[in-house]
Amino acid sequence: MEVFLADLINEQRRQGMDAHALVHGEPLPDDPPWVQRVPVQFNLVYAPIALSFRRALRNAIDRIQPDVLHLHMPNNSALWALTLPGARKVPWVVHWHSDVVVSNIKWSVALAYMVYRPFEQALLERAQQVFATSPPYLQASTALRRWRGKCEVVPLGLDLRSAPPAAALAAPLQWRPGTRLRLLSIGRLTYYKGFETLIRAVSTLPGVELLIAGDGELRDTLQALIASTTPAGMPPATRLLGAVDDAQKHALLTQCDLFCLASRERTEAFGIVLLEAMQHARPCLVTDLPGSGMPWVVSHAHCGLHVPFEDVDAWRSTIARLQHDPALRARLGQAGHKALHQHFSIGPCERATARHYRGLAPGMQPAAPTRGLMVIVCTHNNAADIATLLQRVRALVNAPVLVVDNRSTDATCHLAEQQGARVLRPLLAMTTWGSLQTGLRYALAQGYESAITIDAEGRYEVEELPALLATHGQADMTVAYFAARNSLPRRAAWQWFRWVTGLGLRDFVSGFRLYSRAAMAVATSAEATLLDYQDIGTLLLMRRQGLRITEVALAMHTPKVDRSRIFRSWANAARYVVVSSLLSIAHGRQARKLGRQQ
Repeated sequence: MEVFLADLINEQRRQGMDAHALVHGEPLPDDPPWVQRVPVQFNLVYAPIALSFRRALRNAIDRIQPDVLHLHMPNNSALWALTLPGARKVPWVVHWHSDVVVSNIKWSVALAYMVYRPFEQALLERAQQVFATSPPYLQASTALRRWRGKCEVVPLGLDLRSAPPAAALAAPLQWRPGTRLRLLSIGRLTYYKGFETLIRAVSTLPGVELLIAGDGELRDTLQALIASTTPAGMPPATRLLGAVDDAQKHALLTQCDLFCLASRERTEAFGIVLLEAMQHARPCLVTDLPGSGMPWVVSHAHCGLHVPFEDVDAWRSTIARLQHDPALRARLGQAGHKALHQHFSIGPCERATARHYRGLAPGMQPAAPTRGLMVIVCTHNNAADIATLLQRVRALVNAPVLVVDNRSTDATCHLAEQQGARVLRPLLAMTTWGSLQTGLRYALAQGYESAITIDAEGRYEVEELPALLATHGQADMTVAYFAARNSLPRRAAWQWFRWVTGLGLRDFVSGFRLYSRAAMAVATSAEATLLDYQDIGTLLLMRRQGLRITEVALAMHTPKVDRSRIFRSWANAARYVVVSSLLSIAHGRQARKLGRQQ
């Protein structure tokens, strides 16, 4: 929960949302101002007891005046929201990370849940929206059964923008020399993690060593099990590493051959550590635990295999199979790495969360226009060139890049994310104009003051980014003009258009434009969306709103380009002449009507 929450809030704030976090723990010197930690005095049946949490939550609500209260469960401290008048004035979203499983192993948890459950259900009744992390978990959850009408599945995600830290591992944290299969498992040494099954499974496998990273109340018990299952005169096949820091964890994931998660109760609801293993292209071996999201993640990502829970023989035989099939391990690891970028990054999770926020609090305003420039690239099946295109954009302009991937069937989306671009992938195929509008709407909602649009089919345009930016502030919209494109039919049609509209521009069909915030608002309006001929119509809409339009002549950098992508014949030119005339007449009539009304 802690790893996900940190990634989610960082992404929310990156997208312009004023998100704050109230969590358990001791305050740290480098905590940002939007994080407040409340010290925990003691733990009671695995639940942290923070005596001052209610007061801290009340003060945070009074200070921040939130539009939405987002509660992460299970969390006994979140129940204080039921007692605060300020909390009841705003809508609640509940992120359901896990049921409090009525354990067959730990009776103390079952008894504690009898006290906890009424308050949990009261909180769910009060919530307007509940996020479950996987379809199987939602289906199997008895706690959510009454509230499925307000539930939606939003899988967890990882922030993939920066490479995870890694450390040089000391000898005690490394596998023995000569080990043929290096197994790794990570987690708190507690009752539901199933480490006992793993320890027994590997105890008789030659050439296999299991490292378990984590600490907890079962350390002594597991150490005794390792000793009792190790044949006399042989080194133990399992070692407990204790707690490791983040850099050591990622170094272990980088060097292991197989990641194992043998959890035996639905308290293991999702297994975000599986996403971290996928980040390093490690194959995963997990328990086929009914009602848990853990096997769903592995199946959805095609990143590993399932094993019946607590079946030692099945674990042993599956590990042996993967030991002797390195090609299968490689395929599973690569499939997981690809699926992570496509389905389990923090971006889709943040967007789904924000969409529900806006539905619950319609008064939420988009981010204020405090950001500068965004570059918007519209593309489709451009895997051969997208990486080079984005590299040149970043080399020429210091601005974030948004790629609107119009339903590509190749690796365009994945390659764009690898270059650090934010990628939007519409659910339905769109026209080029629809894709560019999607990007402009995003820039507008995120508070950008200006945006450059690039139709990726015109790759030569990228080199002229500095020339286009040189016009910044001179007009509300700058249209690029490439003289080399103009065929004779195009020039004739455009001359007619200039005559009937009075627009003194030399071109009007261009995916390479610089928009101010006011121009973005016009280009994304409902009227602009319904245009059949957006190139002409958008210019007329801009003029009707009194916006300034300018044109800049730019050089062509790609020699092999169609000189006239639109006007390939006199028939096409004639069609545009007719359309431009009708549009001009219509706009002229509307302008005269508005003048009489004024």
